[in-house]
Amino acid sequence: MSEITVGVIGTVVLMFLFLLRVPVAFSMAIVGVAGFTYITNPQAGLSILARDIFEQFSSYSLSCIPMFILMGCFAFASGISRRLYNTTYAWVGHVRGGLIMATVMACAGFGAICGSSAATAATMGKIAIPEMKRYNYDDTLATGSVASAGTLGVMIPPSTVFLIYGILTENSIGKLFIAGVLPGILLAFLMMITVAILCWRNPNLAPPGAPTSWKGRLKSLGGVVETLILFLFVIGGLFLGWFSATQAGGIGAAGALVIGLVRRELSWRGFFEALKDALETSCMVVFCITGAIIFGHFMAVSRITFDLADWVAGLPYSPNIIMGAIIFFYFLGGTFMDSMGLIVLTIPIFYPIVMRLGFDPIWFGVMVVLIAEMGVISPPEGVNVFVIKAIAPDVPLQSIFKGVLPFLAAMIVCAVIIMIFPIIATFLPSFITY
Repeated sequence: MSEITVGVIGTVVLMFLFLLRVPVAFSMAIVGVAGFTYITNPQAGLSILARDIFEQFSSYSLSCIPMFILMGCFAFASGISRRLYNTTYAWVGHVRGGLIMATVMACAGFGAICGSSAATAATMGKIAIPEMKRYNYDDTLATGSVASAGTLGVMIPPSTVFLIYGILTENSIGKLFIAGVLPGILLAFLMMITVAILCWRNPNLAPPGAPTSWKGRLKSLGGVVETLILFLFVIGGLFLGWFSATQAGGIGAAGALVIGLVRRELSWRGFFEALKDALETSCMVVFCITGAIIFGHFMAVSRITFDLADWVAGLPYSPNIIMGAIIFFYFLGGTFMDSMGLIVLTIPIFYPIVMRLGFDPIWFGVMVVLIAEMGVISPPEGVNVFVIKAIAPDVPLQSIFKGVLPFLAAMIVCAVIIMIFPIIATFLPSFITY
């Protein structure tokens, strides 16, 4: 049996394990070790398993993952999300759809210190949905908007998915973080435009909230000053090369902890809950990366990725058409698999192809993250939709999926704009020289 045949069979077996609900990390590790052993020998297979596990769990580059995750957990426990929402509501809550616009802006702000789509949706949903119900917002629009705005948690740095992409492709995490800023702002802007259009067509969907005086608006800014300073210091430090990604994560986590202590909103219970959540999430992410590395070594010895890259590069089609097909694959894959699992699985396969076609790896990272995030609000996977369903159990699941459709259209428009104008993703990273 040829090495390529073994690689194809291994990929099919991997898909089968996914269908059996075997965790992504263990599925990739099992297939990777079995395939590597078959092509080489049992001693080499066991050796690659031990070596990869040890190297990944002792890797300095991976230490930034628990730091940024801990930063988000401390931020949640410190009540930063509520203060962000209150501030944005004070400025835009009085217009039609203002509560949704405030939620989008708050999600963008919380995403800047969280890095998780589901966590952002869950956090802001608990705050925003009761307020929208109080002002008689349409349930479909209210729940769909929160589920969709949660995707900003991954687009705007720091982002766990960007971290994984950077580690797997050996690209600068600092550049990837910076690359997500402008696309994230663009996506937030398009979502707010979507809300404005929907409310213009049907004013009854989102009645205006209570107005806030200018004094109250200015006073509300005091609740987010420290959060803004923390974000600018962490991301600005990465941009200017003051510290590495791991150091930035550590500074961010310490800063979020200090904010919680100074505000006296971080209890002992919240502190230990944040540590527990950060530990669980970090272990899951590191296990996924380890499984991907093992599977990647199997793909390398099978030579399936290299031969596939050569075959694709030789196709009589333009690179843009091939890239469009890859992007479409990520869109379809995202509807069936969590964005993190999808990226961990596919990057070892598609990244060599993209490099052979001559595309910018930073731009490709932004596109992959954006397209994969569409899956978290699309059926049947729709992780964010199920998160919001748990928060608003009285709203039918099909109504929430219906509510995300306009915002899914906004994400598609955002992806098309970035494909046409890749400079949106590559402009800021071009200033980073390290």
